[in-house]
Amino acid sequence: MDNKLVIIPTYNEKENIEKMVRAVLGLKKAFQLLIVDDGSPDGTASIVKELQKEYPDRIYLIERTGKQGLGTAYITGFRWAIAHQYDYIFEMDADFSHNPADLTTLYQACAAGADISIGSRYCCGISVVNWPLKRVLISYFASRYVRTVLGMPVFDTTAGFVCYKRKVLERIDFDRIKMKGYGFQIEMKYHSHKLGCTIAEVPIIFIDRTLGTSKMSSGIFGEAFWGVLKLRFRKIHPA
Repeated sequence: MDNKLVIIPTYNEKENIEKMVRAVLGLKKAFQLLIVDDGSPDGTASIVKELQKEYPDRIYLIERTGKQGLGTAYITGFRWAIAHQYDYIFEMDADFSHNPADLTTLYQACAAGADISIGSRYCCGISVVNWPLKRVLISYFASRYVRTVLGMPVFDTTAGFVCYKRKVLERIDFDRIKMKGYGFQIEMKYHSHKLGCTIAEVPIIFIDRTLGTSKMSSGIFGEAFWGVLKLRFRKIHPA
C-alpha cells in the first residue's frame, strides 16, 4: 500500500486547523498528516496535540521557534517524509483554499505516471473564487512571467497544492533552494523540471480563505520576482 503524507505549514491557524485535519483524515484513501508549526502564538500547536490523542499514528507535529518562512517549513517536512519513507508527499495550505477532496485527484495523477502533480488554478482558464480582480491578475500574470523567463511548461508556477513522488524530492538538493516565501514554490518546480521530472497539472477551484489572516506580503512578492531572474542563470544539479 502506498504511504501518503500531507504536509501543512501553520502559523496562527486555530480557526482552520481542526476542521482541516478532520477533512483530510476523513477521506476514503488513507492519508497521514505532518503539521509544521512556527510557534503560533494563537495555540495552533496545542489544538494539533489534542487531535493527536484522537488520531494516534496519523498526525505528526514539528514545532519550530518563530516564523521562519514557508519554504523552510516545507523543506523540514520533506526531510522528515524522506527519512520516514513516504511514497507520496503533498503540500497543502491549512486555510481551505485547497479542497481536501482534491488530494485524491493529485495522488491519482502521480500514481498514473507523473512525478509531480500540481493543483492548478490556471491550466483550464482561471479558477479562483473570492479573490479581488487585482490579486487574480497579479497571480495569473506572475505565473506567465515565470513561464516566460524560465521556459517552464507549467501554467500555475506559484501553486502551493502539490504532490511529489519521494524519488523527486530525493534528487533535489534542498540546500540550493534559496527562496523562503511563495518563490519557494517556483524554485521547487523549476528544479524538478530541469531534472527531467514529469509534471502534470490537475485543474482545481481555488477558494480564498474565509478565516484567519493571509501571509502574503510585498516582500514575499519581491523575493519571487527577483529570485526568478537569478534562477534563470543558475545551474541545477541533483543531490
